[in-house]
Amino acid sequence: MFDVIISGCGPTGAVLAAELRRHDVRVLVLEKDTEPVSFARIVGLHIRSLELLAMRGLLERVLERGRKRPAGGFFAAIPAPVPDGLDSAQAYLLGIPQPVLVQLLEEHAIALGAEVRRGCAVTALEPDTEGVTVGLSDGAQLRTRYLVGCDGARSTVRTLLGVGFPGEPARTETLMGELAAATPPDEIAATMARVRETDPRVIVAPVSERTYRVIVPAAGVVDRAEPPTLDDFRRQLRALAGTDFGVHSPRWLSRFGDATRLVEHYRVGRVLLAGDAAHIHPPIGGQGLNLGLQDAFNLGWKLAAQIRGWAPEPLLDTYQSERRPVAADVLDNTRAQIELSSTEPGPQSVRRLLTELIGFDQVNRHLIGKITAIDLRYDLGEGPAPVGRRLRDVELAQGSLYDRLHHGRGLLLDRTGRLTVGRWSDRVEHVADPAASLEVPAVLLRPDGYVAWAGDEQHDLDDRLARWFGPAG
Repeated sequence: MFDVIISGCGPTGAVLAAELRRHDVRVLVLEKDTEPVSFARIVGLHIRSLELLAMRGLLERVLERGRKRPAGGFFAAIPAPVPDGLDSAQAYLLGIPQPVLVQLLEEHAIALGAEVRRGCAVTALEPDTEGVTVGLSDGAQLRTRYLVGCDGARSTVRTLLGVGFPGEPARTETLMGELAAATPPDEIAATMARVRETDPRVIVAPVSERTYRVIVPAAGVVDRAEPPTLDDFRRQLRALAGTDFGVHSPRWLSRFGDATRLVEHYRVGRVLLAGDAAHIHPPIGGQGLNLGLQDAFNLGWKLAAQIRGWAPEPLLDTYQSERRPVAADVLDNTRAQIELSSTEPGPQSVRRLLTELIGFDQVNRHLIGKITAIDLRYDLGEGPAPVGRRLRDVELAQGSLYDRLHHGRGLLLDRTGRLTVGRWSDRVEHVADPAASLEVPAVLLRPDGYVAWAGDEQHDLDDRLARWFGPAG
């Protein structure tokens, strides 16, 4: 009997496995692919995801394998500068090859004690009051207390569970890949500057010497299981840019549609969904992978608390009540960005207007905060302004705040020196630091770095400790 079986060892599944292992939960990760993907597609880690990795001591090793880029111009690819003084020590975008990121996260989960089985797909599930019986592609059956589907947009777990996945089907498709080009770089740059004045959907941007990321609208909507060809890219580039730039030798080619879907329930009894298994949307703005990672950080400590026996009754249900509205907002803003990418006169007029508005610092900050999740606020009840929001890394008398969150426990950061976590000390660390840079006397942080309480009264603190961390030990 496993505590948790996770279907899918992408970034979401690997992070969830590591979060569970921090609390000594017995975890098995099943991955249908026998080997990790080989093509080096570059993905972007946004500010909040980088902060979460810093909280777990993972940021430095990820930074070694990635490349920093400015954290501006995300919304509908409208050029915009990075505002001064963004409230984060990680105020940048990190580009990193997806296979490298998956490898780092998987190795981290294994180092913490997670078991990963490749070439092993979920084919059946049968929940009951005590757990879930999971059928595998080799005919074997396993028992687990909980099953989590992190198995992507075509999730087998979601399909077997029979939960609704409503939304809109794809109306358009886009080709995306990395290809070499024979045309000189300065000629490509000049041509693309001209093309993008009227068609922002076409992107030919360098990723290395003589290699370009190419994004171009497809000729129509086809079965996404059908891979695009080099000729598809050449044909669409000639039609929309007037030249195919002599593209050749693709590293990888893919297609994506503008379908948007959001699962009706993130949890059905002992089966849960996370990442693309719970939500899909166009990749514009680069939010999908980050949304999945943040699902995993939200779910991990709550599911571990349930298994370890100290979770308050409604704690696991807050995974859906907190994360589903976040996904709904991402679906909305990607819908808006897709509309702004249209070449029709109406959307182009709105795009020109929004381009003017982004010139205002407050608008630019709002859109960056939305895309990167640093302005996210969970509804955690009444309280001072920090409640429900993330807390940036702050310097302490010894080290920094995020250094104290590596173990995945809660934390009381106390400037008063007179508060205590009492008999919750097995779940919550107490850091008394009168010089800590806080606008309130003290804050109680959940393991995912969000403020659950702020104030200076012990009885109020005790109420919030019980609400988020269960009965006193």
